[in-house]
Amino acid sequence: MKGVGYTNIEGRERVWDVADYVFPPQGDSSFVVMTNYIITEGQKMGKCPELHGKHNCSSHADCEGGSFKRTGHGQMTGVCLNATKTCEVLAWCPVEDDDNIPDPPMLMSAENYTLFIKNSVTFPLFGVSRSNLVENIDSAYISKCLYDPTNAPLCPIFRLGDIVKLSGFKFETIARVGGAIGIVVDWTCNLDVDVKHCIPKYNFHGLYGNAAETDQARASVGYNFRYAKHYLEDNEQKRTLLKVFGIRFDIIVQSLARKFDIIPTLTAIGSGVGIFGVATVVCDLVLLYLLPKREFYKNMKFKYTDPHVQPDSESLRIETSVYYTFEANARQVQGTGQSNDPDSEACSIETEVCKK
Repeated sequence: MKGVGYTNIEGRERVWDVADYVFPPQGDSSFVVMTNYIITEGQKMGKCPELHGKHNCSSHADCEGGSFKRTGHGQMTGVCLNATKTCEVLAWCPVEDDDNIPDPPMLMSAENYTLFIKNSVTFPLFGVSRSNLVENIDSAYISKCLYDPTNAPLCPIFRLGDIVKLSGFKFETIARVGGAIGIVVDWTCNLDVDVKHCIPKYNFHGLYGNAAETDQARASVGYNFRYAKHYLEDNEQKRTLLKVFGIRFDIIVQSLARKFDIIPTLTAIGSGVGIFGVATVVCDLVLLYLLPKREFYKNMKFKYTDPHVQPDSESLRIETSVYYTFEANARQVQGTGQSNDPDSEACSIETEVCKK
């Protein structure tokens, strides 16, 4: 944050800057390890020249009294100082000069700091609670282990240099200007097997920028904040201002547990069958009534046939009477004994009639 404020209480003037009204958050899942800093000692409230480049001036007209600039350190008094060619400000003096960041970082030893993470997760639906201090993790193991993704994936003690390396950054780079790293504790458990197989997995991600980018490729790099230590000297209030560059670690926990249940399975199957049935009806409606070539689809889907023509009752009655006449004549011929083979006679008679 940037910006300054001004108060005048009973003739006591004071300028408030970010070190006075911003407090770095301290949470259970987030913390900062300082790796570099800029210190400004012996600051006291007064009037002093602004830094070059913040309030440059050539005359008093360039310094509007009572006004502020967002990147400045205090309230302008309306005076242009010839010695520095900058405006005079009411601020904590001397003002902080943070243009030169120490390189190499002041606290490179932070690479060997260690971090102990204790975490637990609960799945109330299944009545399961787990801690990252699993069955094989005891006091003797913790006293000598150090996390390694291959050899010691369950060790809860992490070396800061290893965390930075696994996140894709170089410790020398991130220690100079600071940064932010997310430590993800992933609980993905299959509760159809023994609960002892429900163990955490650790992943590390850089939260600010890309490790492959250079400092010039980004508008604002790193992570930093300011805080002040106030004290009295000869009944005069003073402070020591520190601009801290550090690595902020965010502990991120994500969890997912699964267990087979026949009722949701049958429900899913029934829903799928129903969806397929509805899909068929919808497709038919679209193809039969909405598409430009719907007639072609109708001809391919449905088969049309001519109806069967039934004979009328009069012709059926005539054909029946003729049949009965042929049958009677055949029996008469058989009775007179004109042939020993009744079948041949009958056939000959029928053949004559058919010819006629």
